[in-house]
Amino acid sequence: MKLRFENNLKRNILFQLFFWTALFLFGTARNYGAHDDGVPADVMIYNFCHWLFQIAGANFIYYVLIRKFFDRRKYVLFSLYLILSLYFISLANRIFIIYCAEPFFVNEPQDSLFSIFTDIGYLLTCYTFPIISGAFIFISVMFVIRYKDEKENTIQLQKEKAELELRSLKSQLNPHFLFNTLNNIYSLSISHSDKTSESISRLSDILDYLLYKGSQNEVPVSDELAVIDHYIALESLRYSEGRLTVSRTADFSSAATIPPLLYLTLVENAFKHGAGKTSDHTDLKIDISSDEQYSIFRIENTFVSNEENNSEGIGLKNIERQLKLRYHDNFMLRVSKENNIFKVEIKTPTVL
Repeated sequence: MKLRFENNLKRNILFQLFFWTALFLFGTARNYGAHDDGVPADVMIYNFCHWLFQIAGANFIYYVLIRKFFDRRKYVLFSLYLILSLYFISLANRIFIIYCAEPFFVNEPQDSLFSIFTDIGYLLTCYTFPIISGAFIFISVMFVIRYKDEKENTIQLQKEKAELELRSLKSQLNPHFLFNTLNNIYSLSISHSDKTSESISRLSDILDYLLYKGSQNEVPVSDELAVIDHYIALESLRYSEGRLTVSRTADFSSAATIPPLLYLTLVENAFKHGAGKTSDHTDLKIDISSDEQYSIFRIENTFVSNEENNSEGIGLKNIERQLKLRYHDNFMLRVSKENNIFKVEIKTPTVL
C-alpha cells in the first residue's frame, strides 16, 4: 500500500511538472506570435504570475472542492465554494501582480484595494477566466487519469478477489477429499485387511499431487489423469470382486491443461454417491478428450434412487464456482440424471 502511494505521488508530481510546463510554454509561444519583436518582459512577468495562480487554483479545485464536495454529491456546496474560491483566488492573483510584480516595471499609481475588490468585470475577464481555462484542462486530464486508475484498480481487485476465493474453494476441497479417503483406510485397518498398506501408498501419491500441484493455477491433463488412476485404485480396494466396474477412455492433447483437482473431484463425487451409497453392483465410466480449443471430461455412474441420495454435494457446487471464477462464461457444466445414471460433463478451454 505504501509503495503504491509513493508511486502514485511520484507519477502525479511528474505529470504536473510536464502539464504546467507545457501550458506555460504554449502561452508564451502564443504571445510570441502576437508580437513582432518577441515577447516583452512585462508580458512574460504577467504570464508567469497568472500561471502560478492557475496551478494553485486548479489543484485547490480538484483536490479540495471536487474530492470533498463533488465526489460526495454535495453539489450545492460545491457550486457555492467554487464561486467563492474563484473570486478569492482571482483577488489574490490581482493583488500579487499589483503589489509584488508591477512595482518592478510599472511607474503608474496602484489600484486601490476597494477597486480591486469591487471591479468584478475586470476581475472576471483578466483573472478568473485564465484560472478557469487552466483548471478546466487540468481537471479534465485528471478525470481521465482517475477513470483509468479506478478501472485498473477494479480489475486488480476483482482478480485478487477471484484468486482468494479460488484458494478458499481449494482449501475446502482438500479436507473434504482427505476426510473421505482416510475413512476408507480406517475401514480397511479395522478389518486388518492386507490392502491397508497398498491404500496408504496410493494415498501418499495423491497427497504428493495435492501438495505440489494443488496450489497451481493449472496442470496438464495427463497429471490429473495419473492421480485419478491412483484414486480409482485406492477406492477399488474397498470393494469385493465384481462389485465395481470402472472403464476409462482418454484421447487428449499433451498441451491441454485444467485447474488442479477439477476432474478428481468429480471422480471422488461419483464414488461417494454411487458405490458408496449402495451394496449393489456399480458402473463407473470416464471419458477424457481434447482438441485445440476445448478439453471435455465426461463421467457417469449408476446409483440407487432414494430421497437421501441426490448424487450431489459440496464437490459439484465447489467445481461450478471455480469454473465461473476462472473461465467466467467460457465453459460448460452439464449435470443430468436418467434411469438411475448420474452424468456430469465439463467443457473448458484448452488454452486461455
